Amino acid sequence: MHKPALKFALALVLAAVPGFAQATQPDNTKANKNDPGPTADQQSETKADRDLAQRIRSSITSDKSLSTYAHNVKVIVQNGIVTLRGPVESSEEKSSVAAKAKTVAAGAEVHNELTISPPNPK
Repeated sequence: MHKPALKFALALVLAAVPGFAQATQPDNTKANKNDPGPTADQQSETKADRDLAQRIRSSITSDKSLSTYAHNVKVIVQNGIVTLRGPVESSEEKSSVAAKAKTVAAGAEVHNELTISPPNPK
């Protein structure tokens, strides 16, 4: 079976599994609308801001001790000011991600707007 056909067949099978298609996907749209802070689509397009955001993101994602939540936080840089947004799994991760951003940003202002997510039921 060709890959596209296999993917389609798998999607059909999974859609038939009770509750699978109805699983709630993470969505922080409501939180973003209620919070006046910057969102990822407001990332500055200047080379300096993009480079700083990329270096911070690289520092975060290269730390394999951090959770998937932490690896996916939003790093927004506007005029040299860094904003961190999104959920992490613990206060230790929140501190660790902020410390990485402050180290890479070398004295630039860092706004830590990370939240601690409740644990996922297993």
